[in-house]
Amino acid sequence: MTTYDESMTMLDARRRYFDDNGFDDSYGERWVKLKAGPIPLYFPNAEGRRRAVKLHDLHHIVTGYQTTWTGESEIGAWEIASGCGRFTWAWGLNLSALAIGLFVAPGAAFRAFVRGRHTANLYHHGEFRDAILGRSVGELRRDLRLDQPAPTMRAADVVAFGGWSLAALALQFAPLGILVYALS
Repeated sequence: MTTYDESMTMLDARRRYFDDNGFDDSYGERWVKLKAGPIPLYFPNAEGRRRAVKLHDLHHIVTGYQTTWTGESEIGAWEIASGCGRFTWAWGLNLSALAIGLFVAPGAAFRAFVRGRHTANLYHHGEFRDAILGRSVGELRRDLRLDQPAPTMRAADVVAFGGWSLAALALQFAPLGILVYALS
């Protein structure tokens, strides 16, 4: 888990996050490139995704979740559990990340989900605003209750995780089911 000094501004932390992960600071690219091992995957960088990813990147900083397969499944589970508000792209991408997490790191995804049920995130603050970059990492972590100890898992967390996991898997396998149905 990458940690950022609590006194760093979010602007400085985001610069470090971009540098550490080999990202540029342009959210305006037409296509997004992901790598699945040696295989590059491209998808359109739609306006809704651009709106969400500006906040998603800041979530990586304050939660400490990496940009690995496990880290993306953790942040996806955390964002789902803490709620993505009206950010439709965030819901979709996070459900995909959760589905992957169920196979590559189910325990990590579950722990992040439980953490998300007891914390807040930036999606509920509305659109990205430059002012947030002037705040400190520590201040934002406190506001989102990420400075608290890991919550104790409750039965309601397990039930919620199960429901969201089913939704994530359904979203991933629905196209395959439609194809099989169409070909039969």
